[in-house]
Amino acid sequence: MRAFFLIYPIRDALRHELSWTHYRFLLRVENPDARTFYEAEAVNARWSTRELGRQINSLLFDRLALSRDKAGVMSLARKGHEITQPSDLVKDPLVLEFAGLRPHEHFRESDLERALLAKLQQFLLELGKGFAFMGRQQRVTLEGEHFFIDLVFYNRLTRCLVLLDLKVGKLTHQDLGQMQMYVNYYQRELTAPDENPPIGIILCADKSEAVVRYTLPEGNTQIFASRYKLHLPTEAELATELQRERQEIELTRSLAAETDESK
Repeated sequence: MRAFFLIYPIRDALRHELSWTHYRFLLRVENPDARTFYEAEAVNARWSTRELGRQINSLLFDRLALSRDKAGVMSLARKGHEITQPSDLVKDPLVLEFAGLRPHEHFRESDLERALLAKLQQFLLELGKGFAFMGRQQRVTLEGEHFFIDLVFYNRLTRCLVLLDLKVGKLTHQDLGQMQMYVNYYQRELTAPDENPPIGIILCADKSEAVVRYTLPEGNTQIFASRYKLHLPTEAELATELQRERQEIELTRSLAAETDESK
């Protein structure tokens, strides 16, 4: 056991909540910040060894760190995934390999919905902490016209309703506008006085950061768009994808800063 402490630099003592198999997975994580994060999350979320292995393979730390600044990344590494604001609930991309759908086969949004509900436990794990499923195809009726929200959840950590819409193609500005309507309706009609405003998440196969930025109002904190992956990419593939997404986010932030300076 003494030799094990010498090769495992995360803590001066092992966490009694974790098994030897947990630490075998953790030893494979080269980034010390990511390793510390996975150890904390495995304890806090009571991950099984199988769940820990999947989260490591899907680069959960990198996906959560994507939209955070340096201080946010360091906090993520030290404390694990803390939910303090709506954006903390959002991952991009979500990895949905458990749904059993093939990336290049033809399927409809209803097929994706059924596949996720059939694997609801795995889907809740991928969504993150504090989610409870409330219903599917929730109807909104406006002057006799019916609209249906694919999936509705409640997050107990943020104390808000979470509306989720599924799109099999690339995100459009119409999709964002529709989600804005859903969020407005739920906020005005269905949100309790002691609850926080609802948030809407659109899961899509692809998206443009520019479309999201120019469709949603400045300072938006309620509507988000995330891509999904129907297979578990290799670490190299996912790292490349995250790097591309990070560059798009940085470009969007740079353009926004230039616009603010010119005003």
